[in-house]
Amino acid sequence: MASISELATIPIGTQAIRRVRIRILPFLFILYVVCYLDRVNVGIAALTMNQDLAITSQQFGLLTGIFFIGYFLFEVPSNLMLHKIGARIWIARILISWGVIATLTGFVHNVHQLYWARFLLGLAEAGYVPGVYLYLTYWFPKREQARAIALFLLGLPVSSIVGSPLSGYILDHVHWLGIGSWRWLLILEGIPPILFGFITYFVLPSRPQEAGFLTAEEKAWIQAELKSEEPEKLKRRQYSVLATLTSGRVWYLVLLYSGLMVGRYTMSFWTPQIIKSLSSGYSNTTVGLLVMIPSLVSATAMVLISRSSDRRLERKFHAALPVLAAVLALALLGTTRSPLFAVVLLSFVEIGLCGFLAPFWAMPSEFLSGYAVATGFALINSVGNLGGFVGPSVVGFMKQRTGSIYGGLAFVSTCMFLSFALLLFLPKETRASGLAES
Repeated sequence: MASISELATIPIGTQAIRRVRIRILPFLFILYVVCYLDRVNVGIAALTMNQDLAITSQQFGLLTGIFFIGYFLFEVPSNLMLHKIGARIWIARILISWGVIATLTGFVHNVHQLYWARFLLGLAEAGYVPGVYLYLTYWFPKREQARAIALFLLGLPVSSIVGSPLSGYILDHVHWLGIGSWRWLLILEGIPPILFGFITYFVLPSRPQEAGFLTAEEKAWIQAELKSEEPEKLKRRQYSVLATLTSGRVWYLVLLYSGLMVGRYTMSFWTPQIIKSLSSGYSNTTVGLLVMIPSLVSATAMVLISRSSDRRLERKFHAALPVLAAVLALALLGTTRSPLFAVVLLSFVEIGLCGFLAPFWAMPSEFLSGYAVATGFALINSVGNLGGFVGPSVVGFMKQRTGSIYGGLAFVSTCMFLSFALLLFLPKETRASGLAES
């Protein structure tokens, strides 16, 4: 820790950003680990759940994807509510409701109940991730946003680094009270968000003005910095919430993001089964450990890419190049039966699918503000995440029809390549024009 005399020589802006990073980002990071683990742990559970409930490949693809239908329906209203009533109350509500539903998912008796549980989980969780993107714009100037988003989104690979081995261990060893281990996996991993929901209500400030850890000077500096960025966003036409929903510029980003979410959630839900198929001798614990490796690699890549993107204030190519690496690696995945080479290729896929996120999510706040940015974040995330319905569902359908997962992965690779092309031809006005609340 710096001494008082040392702190006196540090510029006020540096002190403010440092304090926010230390006090806000670690907590949001932990919440995202919990969030993403509950969203995708059904991929590990499927290693025994599918047999217990007689779930076919096509049904599994549908039950993983149906989460995003509920997610889509409530995303935009949820983000507008967060902007109106504050992050502390609304994020706490999201956490508690999704934790309750995630826990109850462990008590389903058939695939139809599981469909409903997954749909309701998406409904409950809607708004959390775009809500945090919006929340970070209340605290960080533009030049700091990609790094802040990346530190939050590190929860994505870390949830796999921590959760995959843990989930595999539970699946192999937890059979308490004669209840199936996959049920315990869903129940035990549904409890933390309930606990963190109550903690959030008491510790998370909604805005810098409410932050007890900032001095009056630091609060004033943050507000002044954010206000100084508004004129650039307001140079052109101002848009209402309704106009934002119909903006071609925003829908370009929606389409781009959708193709990458086809890949993101296909890999999240199907990677355990891909690895298991390479060797029938692998235990569930071993599968969990192997799933962890690509996530470990991608976590490092996320930090490096976001840091470079903020330093250069360049977003497009920092997002596009990792995606290209992922497309090529996924295209090669069907050519190998070597577990080692497959894990290397999966690592490059994860680098792309995680690495693009921070520079991509720094783009909307460069031309949106106020209720428009709340709407834009939610629209891009909600509609884009329907790719999470399309990808796993198509892969499940094609696997059931052909007996192989690789035809479905070719479809996923094509979708990701189209998103790469959209990134390359990203219109200038999408990055520089002004949409704001009217």
